[in-house]
Amino acid sequence: MTEGYKVKIFTRSFDLRLYSRARGLWEGIDCDAVVRLTDKSADGYFYAMLADTDCDIAINIDEDAFVCDTDAVNGLVRLLIGEGYANIGCADAGEGLPRSGNPRVTNPFFNILNLRLIRSRFDRTALKTYDEHYEPYYPFFLWMADNFKTLYLPAGRHEDGITTVLYDPEGRIVCKHSWYARFYSMPGFIVRSIQKDQGMQRERIDALIREVYASRGLGVEEYGFRRNCLFAADRTLRWMIKVPQRIVRWPSKIKRKLQKSR
Repeated sequence: MTEGYKVKIFTRSFDLRLYSRARGLWEGIDCDAVVRLTDKSADGYFYAMLADTDCDIAINIDEDAFVCDTDAVNGLVRLLIGEGYANIGCADAGEGLPRSGNPRVTNPFFNILNLRLIRSRFDRTALKTYDEHYEPYYPFFLWMADNFKTLYLPAGRHEDGITTVLYDPEGRIVCKHSWYARFYSMPGFIVRSIQKDQGMQRERIDALIREVYASRGLGVEEYGFRRNCLFAADRTLRWMIKVPQRIVRWPSKIKRKLQKSR
């Protein structure tokens, strides 16, 4: 069913170590290429995918979403094409999610997007008519929901109390999304100074990684000195780019908050 379509896996990545763990679970997903996108904004990431005209179908997987069943992922790609969906994913509200967003939006921890179909109508100026900015990517997903078919997948909560377990329509577990990847490489005392109740995310996420690898019959690779140095260098570079990006966006964020308060 994917004949004639070029399929790529995309990940918006900040932490190379976490990305490497997630990517180790992609063996078996039918795709033509894998793309790690760094230093992209939460919405600019999707525009970068749309700009890749060498790709027809995008499998979007967060670096803290760990694939449990590659057959389920491949099945969803076939379903997307066969049923004419533009987007398959998990509603950004409801059971299994530690947040309450708009249920018409799919949270981008896992999506399958028919870029070929979306490009047929996409007009970035049309997004300006959407004034909901719970997340920067909300206008894009709301526009998509208004113009194309979206399949919302069922989800549940993991026993750790945070992780979202995503299912396909047949009840197979597609992936487990840990959340809080932004705290993964931060020392616990720094995390607790930002959010007091989020100091143990690395231990929890590492436990989830081991769980998913074990369920797939795979071993978790032990990284040596050179790889750890590479991870540290990449993380430093990502922070050097991210901090100025955040500062530049402050005026627009303040402006939106002021407009909402009126």
